[in-house]
Amino acid sequence: MTTAPRRGASDPAARLILAAFAVALLADLGSLLADAQTGHRIAKPLLMPLLAAYTAVRGGPRPLVAALLFGWGGDVFLLAEAEWAFLVGMGSFALGHVCYLVLFGRDRCPRAAAPGYGLALVVVVALLWPDLPADLQVPVAAYAVLLTAMAWRSSALGWLAGAGGALFLVSDLLIAAEVARWPQPPVPNFWIMLLYSAGQALLVLGVLAHHARDRATARG
Repeated sequence: MTTAPRRGASDPAARLILAAFAVALLADLGSLLADAQTGHRIAKPLLMPLLAAYTAVRGGPRPLVAALLFGWGGDVFLLAEAEWAFLVGMGSFALGHVCYLVLFGRDRCPRAAAPGYGLALVVVVALLWPDLPADLQVPVAAYAVLLTAMAWRSSALGWLAGAGGALFLVSDLLIAAEVARWPQPPVPNFWIMLLYSAGQALLVLGVLAHHARDRATARG
């Protein structure tokens, strides 16, 4: 199920939206490096709607648009920096992962990736568990299962989508480490947003490329 119209990446509207996404991302990352919270609060909520608009203009699948908009919901709630907002934001991201899993369907994944993702899930949850606040342990563990499943299943659509799912996973691991009060890299929010935005963008490009191949195959 796709949105209409179906346009290529060379379409002027698609190029303009993608350029706007790049500008918003640079503004957000620059704001984080400069510790300019106002700039971050303005730029961050623009990112996923722009990717969703790009997907729609390109005629991408509706579950992909929905996943990006749920990601936007998560982005907005996490700006509140309150525990209730963190839980609601995590729930919004979880719904986005469900949309991705629906989108990926039953396409076959590289079998070699499954044990690695499974082992990473078990190890990370086991290490994080004692350092998480008690009321976040179960929600974070449940979210980790869904996130890992999305990252693994994304590889079914090719290396671009697979790389996007992996980067999304790493960005959320950095958030979990922050919640657990583990040591952080310098300017952790910069790395979280860089990995997250790159992951979502690669997922979009990978899904669109996969569906373009499917349409070309169907046309013979």
